[in-house]
Amino acid sequence: MTFHPWDADIRRRKFLELSLKGGAIIAAAPSVLSQFWACRTSPEAAGTAAVDPGLLEKAVAKALDKGGDFADVYVEHRVSRSILLEEGKYRSAVFGISQGVGVRVLAGDKTGFAYTDELAEVKILRAAEVASAIAQAPGASAPAVALKEERRPSYITVKVPLGDVADAKRLEVMMRAHQAALDYDKRITMASVDYYDEVRSRTIANSEGLLLRDELPLLFFIVQALGVGNGTSHMGRERLSRHAGFEMFDEVKPEDLARACARESIAMLEAKDAPAGKMDVVMQNGWGGVLVHEAVGHPLEADNIAKKIGAFTGKLGQKVASPVFTMVDDGSLPNFRGTTNFDDEGTPMKRNVLIREGVLEKYMTDILSARQIKAERTGNGRRESFRYIPIPRMTNTFIDTGKDKPDDILASTKSGIYVQSLSGGSVNPVTGMFNFTCREAYLVEDGKKTAPVKGATLIGNCLEVIRGIDAVGDDLDFGPGICGKGQAAEVTAGQPTVRIRGINVGGTRGR
Repeated sequence: MTFHPWDADIRRRKFLELSLKGGAIIAAAPSVLSQFWACRTSPEAAGTAAVDPGLLEKAVAKALDKGGDFADVYVEHRVSRSILLEEGKYRSAVFGISQGVGVRVLAGDKTGFAYTDELAEVKILRAAEVASAIAQAPGASAPAVALKEERRPSYITVKVPLGDVADAKRLEVMMRAHQAALDYDKRITMASVDYYDEVRSRTIANSEGLLLRDELPLLFFIVQALGVGNGTSHMGRERLSRHAGFEMFDEVKPEDLARACARESIAMLEAKDAPAGKMDVVMQNGWGGVLVHEAVGHPLEADNIAKKIGAFTGKLGQKVASPVFTMVDDGSLPNFRGTTNFDDEGTPMKRNVLIREGVLEKYMTDILSARQIKAERTGNGRRESFRYIPIPRMTNTFIDTGKDKPDDILASTKSGIYVQSLSGGSVNPVTGMFNFTCREAYLVEDGKKTAPVKGATLIGNCLEVIRGIDAVGDDLDFGPGICGKGQAAEVTAGQPTVRIRGINVGGTRGR
């Protein structure tokens, strides 16, 4: 069973761990840290991940010394900031620099991998030698092709580069969100804001002659607000994240995010115990897409398919879902959290229709799994950092737009549960069984959303759920998250308003 802490309270230590992942770290009070940042003359002062193409060619050739079908070298440099504002005080600020090189060799189904956090030639060639020894195979190795740098279209635009933003501006945005949450209602007793940004530079070279470079800015902004009243409490949560510049906060006001968070906190103070049983579920557009990310997306990742395990193994070309259900993974949506210009193997990002009108069309692959199942490379080879091998991962995954009106979907539902926001969940990719906790949910009575309920969980099998979807709205929306699969990955999940007929709902009282 795999757990993905999509919307659970992000623990501070884990937040910073996901932010930095090694390298130089400087932690201090924000006033001290601002002085350090001010001493840096430019974003480039911390260095870059520049490695000479000649050295990259030597490393690829060295990686194929002992046999192999394919080799690649992944160079990464990351500069990050993380700041926590809690109860009106800036509790921590962390500046991180991380860089290194990962070298991989494929020989049939075998993978050799080694990495170094030093960019010296001797270290990089040593990593290539170790990877080659791990994956060594009898017979001649594939010849390496001379590197030729390519230019790819960019799906990420930046108006205000993160390196040009004064640190006081970051703190101001955080305080605006914090104050807006507290001002929403006197029952909001505490608010916190997590701010994280980074600029990640990548260089990818491989034995097919590919040489690519790019730079990826990323912002992640999380607001939490605690509402207290009626003898209970509720922690609301909202997230905003894009591969973009600081203009993100001009396009989505931090105050609006904070007020949405506080609204949830107050609304759920009135919640009563959720009923249990089999019932219809209407899921609001946006973050509810995490359900299909977990229950359907992970079983469609081709590493499990190559092992012939999982709910969708052997079902290519077959009807697996309702005819109103179309599911897409698209890593080219402009500036989305799950978007990059190319995946961490250099494969171009594109729109991949996985299930079209109920028929399974495609699995998500990286280079290795694409070879194993004899399928196309879909641009889903992703890695957390240079310290990890790439594996098949989702990018921006969603149920595509339907034809139904959201109001009509609700009005035609006699009774059930309306799920406005999901929290943590788990899925077994072999059996397809999943469970999810509803963070904000309401009763549906005679086609109307009525009383809020707490303690509701959604339990089911991925195939049963997507076959049970009988209405899909025309209001597609998205939400950002962190996906865990042995490695953390930036992803987006989305969906229009949908209705699922007859799903098991776990609750604390009978209907």
